[in-house]
Amino acid sequence: MSNFALIGAAGFVAPRHMRAIKENGQDLVAALDVNDSVGVIDSYFPEADFFTEFERFDRHLDKLTRSAEQAAVEYVSICSPNYLHDAHVRFALRAGADAICEKPLVLNPWNIDGLKEIERSTGNKVNT
Repeated sequence: MSNFALIGAAGFVAPRHMRAIKENGQDLVAALDVNDSVGVIDSYFPEADFFTEFERFDRHLDKLTRSAEQAAVEYVSICSPNYLHDAHVRFALRAGADAICEKPLVLNPWNIDGLKEIERSTGNKVNT
């Protein structure tokens, strides 16, 4: 079983990602959204930790990575607004996870080179 985190839990496509994670027998362990009225998470993953502040979400994923008792997040599913995709993909890769992101990955084509470099340096991948 793989552990997932999700950024943009109140987004339009987020329920599709949650359903896919659930139907494939995986676990959503953490979710982030600036809105705290996201009841759909509980219908799929009632035990998932939910955050409205990016800094606390970041700290939690780091804690999971360092903890011997809990497995690290292997995938971060990114369902945030398009203009945030690049930053959130970079975060996922640097956090030691593969990123799953809706298109577009970046708004400016030249930013793809930066993502490729982070993929090479971390060994993690971006999936669209």
